[in-house]
Amino acid sequence: MIVRIFRAVIFDEKIDEFRTFMLETALPLMKAQPGLVSISPCLPRRENPNEFCLVMVWETVEALAAFAGEDWQKPHVHPDEAGIVKERFLHHYDLAEGA
Repeated sequence: MIVRIFRAVIFDEKIDEFRTFMLETALPLMKAQPGLVSISPCLPRRENPNEFCLVMVWETVEALAAFAGEDWQKPHVHPDEAGIVKERFLHHYDLAEGA
């Protein structure tokens, strides 16, 4: 399995807008994807008030690529994110089975 961690830094004046987008648009869209094992939406803490995170576990790279496209190692950007997200970070890991 593959772990995909997406972090987004949001413009100050767009934090509430991104929270709504993430929880009401992105999360339902992601949950409907074949091959997605789990998804955990992470909200900002006081020390990082502009940073959101999604932690996803996918069955295979092929399932992830079916969602994100051939450039699955780059962030998949939804059109509703335009003008909201200041920076994006994306990391992939193999899940340590049985840990």
